Amino acid sequence: MEDDSGKKRSIDDRLDALTMNLELMSHANEAQDRRIEKLTASIEKLVEVSNRDAIDISALARIAEAHEHRLENLEGGRE
Repeated sequence: MEDDSGKKRSIDDRLDALTMNLELMSHANEAQDRRIEKLTASIEKLVEVSNRDAIDISALARIAEAHEHRLENLEGGRE
């Protein structure tokens, strides 16, 4: 195998280049893993907050419905 200058590369040079490429890929993979872990934590927090909001919205809907019935009863002369 020849390098960019047309010289033949020794097996040691090729192994060194391969090792360097694998190390670079490994570092890139580790960085990607860290980013994925952070994103996963953020998503889990968003899901938790969203679930809490859904519960709160349901409670508010029940309160609004109860007030609506109370107003209907008051307007109809019943309490």
